[in-house]
Amino acid sequence: MSTYFERVTQAAEFLRARIGAAPEAAIVLGSGLGDFADSLGDATTVRYADIPHWPASRVIGHAGKLVVGTARGRRILALAGRVHFYEGHDLATVTFATRVLWKLGIQVLVLTNAAGGINTKFAQGALMVIDDHINFMGSNPLIGPNDDRFGFRFPDMTEVYSRRLRALADASANAMGLAVEHGVYVAVHGPSYETPAEIRTFRTWGADAVGMSTAPEAIVARQMRMEVLGISCITNMAAGVLPQPLHHDEVMETAARVKGQFIALLEGVVERL
Repeated sequence: MSTYFERVTQAAEFLRARIGAAPEAAIVLGSGLGDFADSLGDATTVRYADIPHWPASRVIGHAGKLVVGTARGRRILALAGRVHFYEGHDLATVTFATRVLWKLGIQVLVLTNAAGGINTKFAQGALMVIDDHINFMGSNPLIGPNDDRFGFRFPDMTEVYSRRLRALADASANAMGLAVEHGVYVAVHGPSYETPAEIRTFRTWGADAVGMSTAPEAIVARQMRMEVLGISCITNMAAGVLPQPLHHDEVMETAARVKGQFIALLEGVVERL
């Protein structure tokens, strides 16, 4: 049986044969945010199902394809969809794609997600640059035997989300006249939405948004010394903020409404790399 590192390598070699040299950056597109992949020019598309060992995403709003193309003169790899801990995958599987991106030679990783707004000053549809995260998934993708070829056993997490890339996101937003938020993202494993009591607790911890992804990928990326930017689309207000129940349809509807701003922000970031 092949090792995890060997499976990562096999997937990377498969992709390298189809896309050539490593793109300048990779972007992981969260729930309802996959239209950015369709906006890339001169695109090459590879279905997740065709990539060796690549896990399939079965969540609504995740297309399940890898696209390499150009945006603002930059060659970008976009992942339209990801797999989640709550689907029953272990975190090694959840972060498999991140490992493959690193093995391809990509050094800049942009992680996006749909998130619930905890900070009551945020508007539904706001875009939040992630300054830091709280991993409340009850696990860590680095648990288990460590393969030193990926990185240190105990990687530093002082600056998970790159100051340089956060500044580029601000510059992109300013250039388009878009007000973006900054904040702390708390990652939970889901799949149930949080209770109002949990949201009140997260708020006292300093969390501004909550979601069910991103933190494991960011941890693994930093172990491999990739530079990471995180952007949350506040697609709904978290439980208890508004007097109404939560539903995944709301996530998809809000993501569709702000997709133009979201795509423009990402294009501005990659243009400034």
